[in-house]
Amino acid sequence: MTTGGRKGGRRTGLLLAALAAPASMGVSGPSLALPEAARALAVTPASAAWLMTAFGIGMAVGTPLLSATAGRRHGTTGVVKAATALVTLGALVVLLAPNLSLAVAGRALEAAGAAALNVAAFQLAGRDRTGRTPGLVAIGSAAGGTAGLFVGAAVAGAFGWRGALVLPLLSLLSLRPVLRLADAEPTRPDESPRTPGKDLGILRNSRFLAAAALMLAVSTVNFALLYAAPRRVAALTGWGPVETGAVASVAALTGALLSWQLVRVAPALGAARLKALLGAGSAVALVLAVTAPWPVAVLVGSGTSALVTAGGQGLLSGAATETLPAARHGNAIGLFNLAFLVGVAAGPALASFADQTVQFI
Repeated sequence: MTTGGRKGGRRTGLLLAALAAPASMGVSGPSLALPEAARALAVTPASAAWLMTAFGIGMAVGTPLLSATAGRRHGTTGVVKAATALVTLGALVVLLAPNLSLAVAGRALEAAGAAALNVAAFQLAGRDRTGRTPGLVAIGSAAGGTAGLFVGAAVAGAFGWRGALVLPLLSLLSLRPVLRLADAEPTRPDESPRTPGKDLGILRNSRFLAAAALMLAVSTVNFALLYAAPRRVAALTGWGPVETGAVASVAALTGALLSWQLVRVAPALGAARLKALLGAGSAVALVLAVTAPWPVAVLVGSGTSALVTAGGQGLLSGAATETLPAARHGNAIGLFNLAFLVGVAAGPALASFADQTVQFI
């Protein structure tokens, strides 16, 4: 690759990262605004938590649905346009909702659009078979999810709690250049009739399954630690939620940014060693964060998990599609990202269950 090509790939990666990062902010952005939302909507804090739960469900549903429908005849351009409409409509519902039920519905619509924007970013980044551009997108997505906690708090303080619930609207700032990039897509969308056998062929591809399974495992560990690691740090230090949240977020963000070094050395490692490194890194991160008696070690574990997750999301997306025909890449990346999103939902639930079990014992 020429120097100009590398610079162009970096610019493309940063553009697509700017598309994906606000979508990820929607996951964590409302966290600190939930008490205010509960008071304003006259509901309990537990009920207000549905504003976050609905986003996770919307992302999990929107990922395969929009990839399969909007992308079928209109390619990535269709995915981006459909996602933009859903994000905008969902945000309007959230901003105008007089009650919790409508606000939750708006969040689910917004999440479906945010998930599709994330998929579109990885589809466009997938043209770079070195993994560098997908790596930048993964880092941007991870950084957005980590920074969302503080961006959401700042926006809520300046504009009210509803502002923290519509952070995915920031993705639309990148809309015009992304649409130009999508319009220049060299491969034509698959216009042939879809059959269950063809789509299930993706799930019979051993390399796709291996990459998706590893992504599911790494993602589950990472989002379990996003729940559990700050609790352990608080227990070990006695810090309050603000101090704990700030330090834990810095650790995770540092790990996400350092994952670029993993992306850079990945071609020299080879596929087998890369997958082994990702699996081992995630396992070590889990052991450190759960068993280490020192707060610094817990934070190192959390940061290591963020590193392998951000790096793995970009690098494994390429591994998941490398042996599939080009016409199946869009659906394959959608299914791959669905595996990641299952980890987003499963991680905190498993961590919460484990915490309750340990306390019960």
